[in-house]
Amino acid sequence: MCAMRWIPLESNPDWAQKAGLVESQDQFVDVYGLDPELLAMVPQPVKAVILLFPITDSVDARAKQEDERIETEGQRPVDPTIFWIKQTIGNACGTIGLLHALANTNVTLAPDSPLALFIEECKDKTPEERARILETTPLFASIHSEVASAGQTATPSADERVNLHFTCFVHAPNPPRSDIVSQDLPRLLELDGRRIGPIDRGESAHLLEMLIRRFVGRSQTTSMHFSMMALAPAE
Repeated sequence: MCAMRWIPLESNPDWAQKAGLVESQDQFVDVYGLDPELLAMVPQPVKAVILLFPITDSVDARAKQEDERIETEGQRPVDPTIFWIKQTIGNACGTIGLLHALANTNVTLAPDSPLALFIEECKDKTPEERARILETTPLFASIHSEVASAGQTATPSADERVNLHFTCFVHAPNPPRSDIVSQDLPRLLELDGRRIGPIDRGESAHLLEMLIRRFVGRSQTTSMHFSMMALAPAE
């Protein structure tokens, strides 16, 4: 149960810039559609993808079943250097999605910026300890509130229930295994602070294309709230 609640955050990359992302090197860009012509507009290589999707009872039920299966049966080992934060702040999934994208890619951060300092402080902490640090870092909450209040839609209250959720997908190195000869392909990981931990989604040569085939394409959703943005090199 999330005791602390923030104003829901739109998929607004201004948060990252205000917190320290050097946009002359890397940027968040909208993915306008799944057609090849629209995907070709996204600069390559894509470093991370943040997905916004509607939360339904069936989505929650599938996530719960998968978490229970992973807890009892396990999954392929996830690279231990992956930076994952447990979500304990209500409505903070947008911020946590951005943090997951920025902390797990080789982006350039301004020295002594809130992002650089937060990631350094959390580097050797547990996901729960990182969550407590996020709860007590007023600068992130201030940036979050400022960006959320400047969104294109009417600003909801912090107590309003929002049936939308952000999750992040990144590439991770393929952990060495004695039974596998080739270690060339990285792994596609889903990083969602509401889940049991990082979820391994299999081998992935191209992050955006693999994500669309394995996750987006199966959803069959027509919701206007379903959208993606990619973290990619600046053009």
